[in-house]
Amino acid sequence: MKAGLKPVSKDRLRDFLNLEAKRQGFDSIAVASPDSVPLAPRRLAHYVDKGRHGTMEWIAETAARRGNPRALWPEVRSIVMLAMNYGPDTDPLALLARKERAAISVYARHRDYHDVIKGRLKEIAQKFAARSGADVKVFVDTAPVMEKPLAESAGIGWQGKHTNLVSREYGSWLFLGSIFTNAYLSPDAAEQDRCGSCRACLEICPTDAFPAPYQLDARRCISYLTIEHKGPIPREFRAAIGNRIYGCDDCLAVCPWNKFASVASEAKLTAREDLKEPRLADLLQLDDPAFRALFSGSPVKRIGRDRFIRNVLVAAGNSGETALIPPVQTLLGDPSPLVRGMAVWALSCLLDGDAFERLMADHLAGESDPDVIAEIGSIVH
Repeated sequence: MKAGLKPVSKDRLRDFLNLEAKRQGFDSIAVASPDSVPLAPRRLAHYVDKGRHGTMEWIAETAARRGNPRALWPEVRSIVMLAMNYGPDTDPLALLARKERAAISVYARHRDYHDVIKGRLKEIAQKFAARSGADVKVFVDTAPVMEKPLAESAGIGWQGKHTNLVSREYGSWLFLGSIFTNAYLSPDAAEQDRCGSCRACLEICPTDAFPAPYQLDARRCISYLTIEHKGPIPREFRAAIGNRIYGCDDCLAVCPWNKFASVASEAKLTAREDLKEPRLADLLQLDDPAFRALFSGSPVKRIGRDRFIRNVLVAAGNSGETALIPPVQTLLGDPSPLVRGMAVWALSCLLDGDAFERLMADHLAGESDPDVIAEIGSIVH
């Protein structure tokens, strides 16, 4: 307790937190003990040992701190977990049938949730510190904190077979944040697993990214492939990606617990109309300034224009829309080899064989990048 501050009872501190969380727009708040996820380090080690983190080296590099909250901050005594609902107003699965449109993951159709949540967590934490005299630290996703196991331990929800958090009140649509403190708060009871025999999330996955229930191989996950993966999309997954150009909501959207979910009430998490179902034809024409302008304040911006257009080209190739041939063909002259290579594949899907081979014969004369040349060679025999 800092000098000059009067003691405040734990019950009053908890009441204060509950009230402040509600004022800041959070839908759920609960407390976990730092020692409440003892299996997390072993499960994380298994995940990394199997290479299922793909090229996300930061997961392996921070594994020690990620698996044990006390390794991140030895003085922590309580972890306050907060959740904010971002439920969509339409079924994300319906958009997958509209091949000329792009499917952006629900969480990325509005402002970056890190910006929305972190500022509010900081305000709650600062008020709590002033009232309690305790030290606090705030984390939202980017820090090595295992939010989902901690949220399960705190009772906000449980980690479903798709490894994401599921709530009885909000289904699969929750953003998480945490406040670490050296104040002691009574932990809440953990939530029990309520998946039962349901396998809907496992069976809907287009790329078979779940080796077993409660296990994810990120290397096969569309969210990983379209967001974290930096190179060309592996050929074996391109058709399965369909029109998903940033992330994938299939395993979330199919969960039966979503029947209890509600639409996001936070205005900053309400989907922008222009990102609900944008036209592939429009997205294919984005140069870097236009990309940055369209996705200002959006998490999509962080992957950069070239990787984004790579994803759009995969969707274009899967669309069957011959009207997209001209804008795709224009991208054969793009400065980025990543874009040119995927434009080659998209055209191989949209053109008939003879037309494609004639076009590639002309393009090869001016192509110098070995990866693009290899892409052409893998298609033209």
